[in-house]
Amino acid sequence: MARRKQIYEGKAKVIFEGPEPGTLVQYFKDDATAFNNKKKGTITGKGVLNNRISEYLMMKLEEIGIPTHFVRRLNMREQLVKEVEIIPVEVVVRNIAAGSISERFAIPEGTRLPRSIVEYYYKNDQLGDPLISEEHITGFGWAAIHEVDEMLNMALRVNDYLSGMFLGIGIKLVDFKVEFGRLFHENGDIQVILADELSPDNCRLWDAKTNEKMDKDRFRRDMGGVEEAYQEVARRLGILPESGPADQQGPSTLQ
Repeated sequence: MARRKQIYEGKAKVIFEGPEPGTLVQYFKDDATAFNNKKKGTITGKGVLNNRISEYLMMKLEEIGIPTHFVRRLNMREQLVKEVEIIPVEVVVRNIAAGSISERFAIPEGTRLPRSIVEYYYKNDQLGDPLISEEHITGFGWAAIHEVDEMLNMALRVNDYLSGMFLGIGIKLVDFKVEFGRLFHENGDIQVILADELSPDNCRLWDAKTNEKMDKDRFRRDMGGVEEAYQEVARRLGILPESGPADQQGPSTLQ
């Protein structure tokens, strides 16, 4: 396999130089983390499944006019993406109370929220990704006011579309986290587009009938059946690899 220069390694992915200017290769690992990297483990085949699931969801969002960094899937664990400048703000959309919002406001998990609630978090592992406001985002220069508006509007459109799509296959979209990046065009225009990934790693997904968890909460809470849950999401989406989530070694890197 071709030797590529590693640009960045995160908790769930490795980013390599792309084959042409303005592109990157995103490699999906089986590593799993929770509680801001305090809990670590491995979910066998997770990278393969997340690659396929994120590819499918990004392509569906492109079809309804939401711009994303996704270009194409290269193989079982890698996809080609557009190079963007990541905005250090995580946008979380919540439809049903779960996780930190249940703890912060003593809302029983599973309570449907009065409306979809959007929260912003500063993307900084060392600080524990703290909850922030629009005033923090614009005041500290992490994003301009019009960029915050674009991120909010896109996040709500993603929520509307994915909520309906998942419900159609018997899954509740409880909440999800998205990230955005700036795409710099040759003519000087700067476009905010959806980046990172969409998968059971950053979406809470529950079975619509039983409320059984089908996402990374199974890892966070030591519930077991993590691999099976990810596979079931892929199966319902109709994209489970025919050979199953086979492994593939990562590419050689050029330091």
